[in-house]
Amino acid sequence: MATGDQLLVVIDPLARHTDGEAVRIAKDVLSAGAASTKVCLPEGPEEFARVLARRGSRRPVVVGDDRALLRAVAVLHRQRELTACALAMVPVGPSLGLARSLGVPTGAVAAARAALDGVERRLDLLVDDSDGVVLGTLRIPAPAGATALDADADADAETEGEGDTSGTGAGSGFGFGARAGVGAGGGSSGHQSWLRNWPHSLVRTLSARPPRIARIARPARIRVASPAAVGPSRLRVEVDGVTLVDLDQPVQGVSIAPGTDGGADVEVRPVSVGAEAAPLRAVGQRVTVSGADFRYRADSLAVAGPVRTRTWTVREGAWGLTLPG
Repeated sequence: MATGDQLLVVIDPLARHTDGEAVRIAKDVLSAGAASTKVCLPEGPEEFARVLARRGSRRPVVVGDDRALLRAVAVLHRQRELTACALAMVPVGPSLGLARSLGVPTGAVAAARAALDGVERRLDLLVDDSDGVVLGTLRIPAPAGATALDADADADAETEGEGDTSGTGAGSGFGFGARAGVGAGGGSSGHQSWLRNWPHSLVRTLSARPPRIARIARPARIRVASPAAVGPSRLRVEVDGVTLVDLDQPVQGVSIAPGTDGGADVEVRPVSVGAEAAPLRAVGQRVTVSGADFRYRADSLAVAGPVRTRTWTVREGAWGLTLPG
């Protein structure tokens, strides 16, 4: 398949800044293995979408992290060209959890070879009522508690304590005093050793931070959460029109993910009262969540919302990803 392929290699700018060497390796492997390769370096979302729209008959290979893959799927979905286009990916960047979960090799060489010689696998897609897409798991987390101790106070206290100790130790352990003591106790050889190490000890002494006067520890600050973020979530979750949990039952969180058989796997974790409550699970093609304003995180990336209702529908085999055979 590789020798007859015409590829459009779209390199995300974050990948270039994160690991330029991996990008270069991927580009070399793809260029050597395909019949024709066109490399594009879009600088923004608009140019990224324009490059994909003008790909012609070339098969797109995204070099970037999870955000770049999600952006490519979203663009092709909006252009209504997702079903006719098989994507490939070379993961480069800080966020690669989604790529790993989908089965994409994380090494530049292995991923580039999979893009050339792999096979297309059709995957399900979650599409919401605002035309957003979800490739992996969507989570609606429980809101934070009403109050939380600010960790800055504890961190400052620990840093100050460690800093005072390390500063004193640096002065005594690696300064003149320690070396002079060794020299005095070790005769002329020790004296010569002190002379040899004198430039290094001088640098350590000059660079060592002098002991600081311990300041009075400040009390921990208390952050008060907004009223909307207090307490557990109260949500209604409906799967194919059947209510899985209603507003009268508070929940810790909800997760929705496309399954392997054209359905969405839904899990609701109720708040435990006394004994631990068992998760509620269901499978369906249409999931609606409603209630007070809530936010959700899709594919472990950006948080969306707040919204009061959102419906996700499974599109079976809606997009194709080239994976190792």
